[in-house]
Amino acid sequence: MSESLRINEVFFSIQGESTWAGCPCVFVRLTGCHLRCTYCDTAYAFHEGGNRTLDDIITEVCSHSCNLVEITGGEPLLQKNVHELMRRLLDPPHGKTVLIETSGACDISLCDPRVIRIMDLKTPGSGEADRNLWSNVAHLNERDEVKFVITDRADYDWALQVLREHDIARRVKAVLLSATFEQAAVPGEIEGCEGCSPRDVAEWMLADAKSLPANARMQAQMHKLIWDPQTRGV
Repeated sequence: MSESLRINEVFFSIQGESTWAGCPCVFVRLTGCHLRCTYCDTAYAFHEGGNRTLDDIITEVCSHSCNLVEITGGEPLLQKNVHELMRRLLDPPHGKTVLIETSGACDISLCDPRVIRIMDLKTPGSGEADRNLWSNVAHLNERDEVKFVITDRADYDWALQVLREHDIARRVKAVLLSATFEQAAVPGEIEGCEGCSPRDVAEWMLADAKSLPANARMQAQMHKLIWDPQTRGV
């Protein structure tokens, strides 16, 4: 039987985050996550989805005239066949540029070295900071990016402390600081989040400009500015 993955959705949109923001991108969203972050905006991916063969997924991805592919979730590294999917997308004849967005609570060292890892280190405001797998830091490289989702000033201060203690900025292409959008609770799944003002994050960064790493940048979730923040498939 052909190898398969449980897939929530595959869609073609504008990349909304990371240094790749603004680029057309094909997204492959896998089903399932072992975390329940307060601000999660894809709780529908916890359970919804169905099995699809790798051949089927690759055919749909390649139906779009786009070289950039992001594997996301949920938590995509929970499904072992994701590594074979990424390898096949990277290899000829496809030769895609492959990003993976991962919580950092799974071992990123298992990824093909050609994959660009965007690792979301969970802040205290997420409710899941104790799930960060700190051994992942040693596996980061100059093509990878690290994201901190900021819910309040305490999260921002925590992020700066982590950057200093683990010397993360030196290891990666970019450090991303992202203000949360307001997120309603999903009963039985996530607590929800009030959101954090992007202006506050911007002003904190400006006040700390001399001490911030040179590759630190604020990011907005561009897709949520283009479409309604709750819109799926964008």
